[in-house]
Amino acid sequence: MTFIAHRVFNNVSWRRVGTVLVLLATSAVFAPAQDTAFQLDPAQTSVKFTLGDVLHTVRGTFHLKHGALQFERASGKSSGEIVVDAQSGESGSGMRDRKMHKEILESERYPEIAFRPDKIEGAVASQGKSSVKVHGMFNIHGVDREITVPAEVEMSADHWTATVHFTVPYAKWGMKNPSTLFLRVNDSVEIDLVAVGNVAKPSAIGSAQ
Repeated sequence: MTFIAHRVFNNVSWRRVGTVLVLLATSAVFAPAQDTAFQLDPAQTSVKFTLGDVLHTVRGTFHLKHGALQFERASGKSSGEIVVDAQSGESGSGMRDRKMHKEILESERYPEIAFRPDKIEGAVASQGKSSVKVHGMFNIHGVDREITVPAEVEMSADHWTATVHFTVPYAKWGMKNPSTLFLRVNDSVEIDLVAVGNVAKPSAIGSAQ
């Protein structure tokens, strides 16, 4: 009798353990997949552009308006946006900048330049450096363009930095090339973005937007 009771008790105990394991596995599968969120700091983030011509290289900057990203580590799915103030663009020459804003960017009509990522290709380490590719939609001059850009990401416990370099073929994308008979410039511009910010809870990103 004692043996039978002991055996029944063990069977019940193992069934309970099995039930707990199933519940844990189920909760892991159905738990929110969005486990990492990034806030960009406009004061520390820099956006630089480089445009070559036959005489010299034009360099300038834009200012970040705001940015927040969310990232699912398991799937690589990403969301959010990085928004740049198109009207803040300057190269150090008032005449050149007025031409850029009026004839090329038309920044009064299209005051923002935005990147909205939807996929990160590659693993982002929770600590240290990672090399990944970011896919998404780049909006400039009022039109969305699909792009994939390389990014070097460095993570710490509560801060992150991402360095991105890519080319914008502005003439191919329908914007005016400012070249004249005596001055020829490239029909594409190089963009260098250094994004700096804090690692936050995904719920904090949602409430901040």
